[in-house]
Amino acid sequence: MGTGRTRRSPARALEEAVSLADALPRLAVVGAEVVRLPKAQAGMLFGSGKIAELKARLAAEEVELVLVDGPVSPVQQRNLEKEWGVKLLDRTGLILEIFADRARTREGKLQVELAALSYQRTRLVRAWTHLERQRGGFGFVGGPGETQIEADRRAIDDEVIKIRRQLAKVVKTRELHRAARRKVPFPIIALVGYTNAGKSTLFNRATGAEVLAKDMLFATLDPTMRAITLPSGQRAILSDTVGFISDLPTQLVAAFRATLEEVLEADLILHVRDIAHPETEHQAADVTEILESLGVDKDVPVIEVWNKVDLLSPEDQAALRTQDARTSGIQVVSALTGEGIEGLLAAVDGALGEERSEDEIVLPFSAGKARAWLHQAGIVTAEAEDKDGYRLRVRWTARQKAAFGAMNAPAG
Repeated sequence: MGTGRTRRSPARALEEAVSLADALPRLAVVGAEVVRLPKAQAGMLFGSGKIAELKARLAAEEVELVLVDGPVSPVQQRNLEKEWGVKLLDRTGLILEIFADRARTREGKLQVELAALSYQRTRLVRAWTHLERQRGGFGFVGGPGETQIEADRRAIDDEVIKIRRQLAKVVKTRELHRAARRKVPFPIIALVGYTNAGKSTLFNRATGAEVLAKDMLFATLDPTMRAITLPSGQRAILSDTVGFISDLPTQLVAAFRATLEEVLEADLILHVRDIAHPETEHQAADVTEILESLGVDKDVPVIEVWNKVDLLSPEDQAALRTQDARTSGIQVVSALTGEGIEGLLAAVDGALGEERSEDEIVLPFSAGKARAWLHQAGIVTAEAEDKDGYRLRVRWTARQKAAFGAMNAPAG
């Protein structure tokens, strides 16, 4: 059920909500509708007439779970579950379920757990007050014992502290990995975009990697990185990131900030758009907003990739091409069919085309690691050996030169 909350049409919001539900394989959606809410009822969300009508429908369909695409207070959730005899999830709860289902890495799982605990803590509000339950003490000495809700909150807070400690260790490890990667001579290209825009399919097409790429929302949660070779022979690292979505609850944005940190490291951003989607403009605005909130440097170049062109009519495809999109930094592609991919990679090559200088380096025979690094980067143009060691001629960018210097700087 949709509860209209943004500038988008309720029908489109409902369509997206159904796609969210479809992202969980164990769910089968048997019905969906937009419920108009002139005024949300504090205790039950909907009016009594609508509640009775929906109750009859839920019973007839033998529904076990109701999803409300919007915020539902703990009291409303409890009352509706009791009235309808079903389990109920609001938008945040559903997205958390999807995140939990998709998370693969240690950090991803911890981030999901942290967000879930934060969400559960809000669900405890007034959830136990009617039971008047207490733990500990008899009320004779030192006042009343600890209420159930206080105990549950304390248990959650303790768990949150524990997970934050674990996350701190994981983040420290990732920072070491990032520091090591900064010494790698390859630029980093981050794929970003609205969820289900086709990032993973494009990632697979460009790298040959078999990352999960399904026509469902949130198919990717943990960033995947692969090396690619561009038309010029330059090598780069391509990073596939979690899809963005409108109205992502605050606690989820905060919890997954670390997952999106790869974007902050990027030298080039490819903003992948589903150009066939009716609300592609709104989706693009959401992505831009999230990138800004992450603090992405405005100097980082962005190439817009208009994907899924194969889903457009021949007339619309022709109209796109006559707009001379390429001159405005836009690449029209179909990650599915491969159309436009060569042009995109050429554009990436051009965007990363830093000025190169030529130098001669002499390395002792013992510096095998440094020599291998130069060859791996593909920047060695000539090499000879003499009594002093390896004499290499290199053509490199300022970044590569600095990375090589950092790698070979004396310790301390």
